[in-house]
Amino acid sequence: MSEMLAHAVGPRLPAIRDITLGDLLREAAETVPDRIALICGTKNPVLRRSWTYRELYLQSYLASRVLVQKFESGQRVAVFAPNSPEWVMLEFACAMAGVILVTINPAYRAQEVTYVLTQSRSSGVFLVPEYRGNRLLDTIQNVRDNCPDLREIIRLDQWSEFVAMNNGTHLPERDVSPEDPVMIQYTSGTTGFPKGALLHHKGLVNNAAHTLDRMQAKDGLVWLSFMPLFHTGGCVVCVLGAVAFRATQVLMERFEAGLALELIEQYGVNALNAVPTMLNAMLEHPDYANRDLSSLDVLTSGGATVPMELVKVIEKEWGANVTIIFGQTECSPVASMTRPDDSREDKTTTLGRPMPNTEAKIIDPKTGETVACGVLGEFCTRGYHVMHRYFEMVGETATAIDNEGWLHTGDLCSMDERGFSKIEGRLKDMIIRGGENIFPRELEELLFRHPTVGDVAIVGLPDDYLGEKVAAFLRPAPGQTMDRETLFAYLREHLSAHKTPSHWYELNQFPLTGSGKIQKFELRRMWETGGLNEM
Repeated sequence: MSEMLAHAVGPRLPAIRDITLGDLLREAAETVPDRIALICGTKNPVLRRSWTYRELYLQSYLASRVLVQKFESGQRVAVFAPNSPEWVMLEFACAMAGVILVTINPAYRAQEVTYVLTQSRSSGVFLVPEYRGNRLLDTIQNVRDNCPDLREIIRLDQWSEFVAMNNGTHLPERDVSPEDPVMIQYTSGTTGFPKGALLHHKGLVNNAAHTLDRMQAKDGLVWLSFMPLFHTGGCVVCVLGAVAFRATQVLMERFEAGLALELIEQYGVNALNAVPTMLNAMLEHPDYANRDLSSLDVLTSGGATVPMELVKVIEKEWGANVTIIFGQTECSPVASMTRPDDSREDKTTTLGRPMPNTEAKIIDPKTGETVACGVLGEFCTRGYHVMHRYFEMVGETATAIDNEGWLHTGDLCSMDERGFSKIEGRLKDMIIRGGENIFPRELEELLFRHPTVGDVAIVGLPDDYLGEKVAAFLRPAPGQTMDRETLFAYLREHLSAHKTPSHWYELNQFPLTGSGKIQKFELRRMWETGGLNEM
């Protein structure tokens, strides 16, 4: 009997819909016009504005008519701002107008902003004047001369004035197709500077809806949204997923653990999406014990290693089912996912199975051949959800998407006979020490379980003799003191000697991407510049 190959096909249902972002919002507005669609979850309750689905659709539509006046179909328009209701309206407005939205992290500085605006050849940018000490308007004004395509600068905090710019010209409605590009999302940048993934309506709408379907979300749920909107976890899974299920979305400007706990209690939040660092922050917050979180039914996490112990604590203390999502920006973004009714072991050790109407396989990175079940290789995914391409990056696109339409993720995984995948790390993260392959995730999982450790990243550092050496970067748990010898002995109880870190560094905080992932290349840079002291 021949070995079973690591190849799995997702279920046929839910079926793929030929639908645009504008269609999605219009359907919700027609079905539940008076249901609250969006609440601005600010710290000050007096300032918490809300919009019904009818109002959200109308604002988005009116803005789309102004965009049609100002920009040609297919032109790029950037948004350089934190989460806000107007950001959401702009997302739908651009989609209705046939304009491609380019998302920019509001923490970016002049050099990074210039790169995104010039690489995307954006004709306009929506922004707020300032965010957390970063003077966004000044930045744009200073780089404008270096961005030859940029001709419109529009303030999101003057949204009403923008919508009122409709000059009454009856321009024809733009013919927008589900296959059309709708967004350029720059990859999150854990390994270096990002590339612009050109995403389409069909991929985003269906992937968001199927994600919430697999979470077993209920129609009309209350959804807390604090993932950054410039990332697919925010503007796709959260925003489009919420609209697909006609949910009430409570939108936070940025993640704040204490405010998130308050809003869950006040609005009876049923579901949320959060990366592990955010969940840890909520569990560690001083207000945690005093908040009623009983309304939570389900949450999803991913984007980084989700430690087994974290899942157990959430399910036990919150009473919410945890689902694990796995994917990347290039696949809209979810490729594989667990279900609430999966076993505890599957939910804490695997990435689940492929999403509906998609395929997954594990290949040998050297030969490209599909490996046998249980064998480690690169995770590849194929289906409606794969991006069109990297914007104006032919070589990078060819490397990422092969001739058969498979997206090569760069993630090291194995797959069992049921189609469940397990991740060991990134191809680029794998540490080769003296010819031995070491996978950081194994060490990270183990160290995270130690009571003194709040967060951890295992990184390979250059070594003249071994090629690479293993380094542990650690943040202590609140009120705890970490001891190198104790942690070293703890690891040696469970791991072979060659896997044990030879260097240990304590940090008060990690360098993170905008979506909350630890930037390992920044940790390497910090080490190279000599800015760290060993424990």
